[in-house]
Amino acid sequence: MTSLMTGPSTPGLHLIYIPAVCLLILFQGYYSQYLFNTDPELSPGPLTRRQTVTFNLLLAILWWTYYLACTVDPGRYLIPRRPTSSSSTSDSNTEFDLHPKTTLNPTRRWCKKCRRPKPLRAHHCRHCGRCIPKMDHHCPWTGNCVSLQTFPYFLRFLLYTNTALLYLARLIWQRAGAIWTSRHLPAYLGPKLGSLIGLTVLALANAGTILALGILFYTTVKGWVFNCTMIEEWEIERHEAVLGRLDEDNRGGSGGYFWGDDDESLRERLERIEFPYDVGVFANMAQAMGTRNVLRWFLPVFGGGPVINNETPGRGTGWEWEENGFNDLPGLWPPPEPEKMRQAKSGGWPGAMQQPEGRFDEYQTPEEVKAAFARRQQEDFLRRRRAQARQAQQGPGIIAELEEVDELPSATENGRGKNYVRADKPLWTNSEGDRLWDYGVDEEVEEEIVPTRVDDDDVPLAELIRKRRVLTREEDG
Repeated sequence: MTSLMTGPSTPGLHLIYIPAVCLLILFQGYYSQYLFNTDPELSPGPLTRRQTVTFNLLLAILWWTYYLACTVDPGRYLIPRRPTSSSSTSDSNTEFDLHPKTTLNPTRRWCKKCRRPKPLRAHHCRHCGRCIPKMDHHCPWTGNCVSLQTFPYFLRFLLYTNTALLYLARLIWQRAGAIWTSRHLPAYLGPKLGSLIGLTVLALANAGTILALGILFYTTVKGWVFNCTMIEEWEIERHEAVLGRLDEDNRGGSGGYFWGDDDESLRERLERIEFPYDVGVFANMAQAMGTRNVLRWFLPVFGGGPVINNETPGRGTGWEWEENGFNDLPGLWPPPEPEKMRQAKSGGWPGAMQQPEGRFDEYQTPEEVKAAFARRQQEDFLRRRRAQARQAQQGPGIIAELEEVDELPSATENGRGKNYVRADKPLWTNSEGDRLWDYGVDEEVEEEIVPTRVDDDDVPLAELIRKRRVLTREEDG
């Protein structure tokens, strides 16, 4: 979805974002000076020396902060690999050497594209192609991620850009006010027609840019003060929506369709989780800027910012986050999502999600296979009868054909308790219609949880025998 922070969603337009921003700066920053200095009829006349120096100094700071916002590395996690076998260095036989006392991630989040652990508050950016520490969003206007390392530069860019825009608005207002004051004079005594058109276009561009960047600056400062990224605001809204549907279902409302008939255990496990990273206004702001020195926060030069600590992976900046202690345990954010909980519940042994249902027939007796086939055949027959009866009442049409899909038996009806999620199922969006995809997050690998324990009771006997043979061969080798 198109938004101010994420830009237009049309593919390919990201190539013109930065050139468009540069053209906008050139137009408002330098055409305005040309216009003010070349038409003496534009009262109060050409810019004074003080106005020229002030405005061009603001423009120089604007260019510098924009350059930093575009070019500073958003950060990367360098996790050293530790082979578990001298004969193989593949990913399947590799562990990641992290500090033994780290609180990296109690939930053991995993990025299957980076093939590495994913620390708290990190997300895999589909544009940068890696996990970004404390990812806020991928800004198309800078072509860079707003993250742990780039947030201070992005904030300074917005601050000085809005300052320069307001200064230009003051200069435009002085000349527009003079034109309005002399509106009763003959036209030949006023500015040229080209100057009037240029001033009008300049005023409209300035007003639109102030409105857009003012909103962006407000949302950025809000996230800065509350230590909450745009992605985390989206997660908070999703968590509130899930809890709202849970309350509605508990009151006997219509929320049951959201959970399904077999999700009673999921509803019992869901509880309110408070946002843990809001640790106080000053602490939030100092953490984001990388220093407690307030004077350095707004310096366009030598202001700096936090840098991820890769010298001791798993400890320090970018790996550990101070929490406010409102939750019973640390590391509970982001809250669980019902769809993810269904997948975890139905996963069983690790290969279950990749195995077609027909593969399990080889572990059944011939009588069980025949009984299962007869049961499915009877279910198909009953489903067709219901669809035919409904179509006879409604008449032929595409609606009757579409409604037949709703009668398909769920995966839980075959006795396996599987609730597979369709790949084309619409994902949750917030009140503005945004998904995580709109913030630059790769939704395919988001919130991949490494299973902490495999229940062998759900694993087929043949799979257990195969595992035992593999382990025996490895021990003998």
